[in-house]
Amino acid sequence: MSRDDDPIRLRGAPEPLPIGETILWQGAPSWIALAHRAFRVRHVAVYFGALLIWRVTATLEDGGPVTVAATTALWILLPALAAVGVLMMLAWLFAATTRYTITSRRVVMQIGVALPTIINVPFRRVAAAALKTYKSGSGDISLATLGDDQIAYLLLWPHVRPWRFARPEPMLRAVPDAARVAEILARAATAETQPSPESSESAGTASQTSNRVAAVAAA
Repeated sequence: MSRDDDPIRLRGAPEPLPIGETILWQGAPSWIALAHRAFRVRHVAVYFGALLIWRVTATLEDGGPVTVAATTALWILLPALAAVGVLMMLAWLFAATTRYTITSRRVVMQIGVALPTIINVPFRRVAAAALKTYKSGSGDISLATLGDDQIAYLLLWPHVRPWRFARPEPMLRAVPDAARVAEILARAATAETQPSPESSESAGTASQTSNRVAAVAAA
């Protein structure tokens, strides 16, 4: 166990956290949820299923023998299994190489399969946050950021809110127990952006940021 003044290191990060900053939560995407929602495995499976049924039905209606219909089905089934398998493997790789961290001051996203990257989103740079949950309990938490320096959409994908190309929003994607994670984020952001008595202007900005981020827990 480390002392309070010992630096804390994020897993895989080159440098430890600054003294005084603490880790509140760490996690990774659910690879199954990532496969369904980012890699659209279900849509691909449905497409190949519909194609298989259509080809087999058309072959039989044209008077083709059952053996020909079975061969036709096999030639569709094999690439279908290959496509689904590749997408599932990619989802697993992306989930295995991702680490989301919420600290007392920021959100840290350690992402990337071929090119590992660390994305830091300080709470004071967060303009708004949004939570979307699913029946499984997993969900997505997106962060709209302030300032003109935006991270490229392709660099963030799939850890980015879909269709926000002009101003990409980093997103904690397919997070298990997303509602609890959103509450942790909201509390941390509120505590970090409390108004400072030294500056009324910065206090107003901090208060607005706090209110916008806190809304993630109730979204």
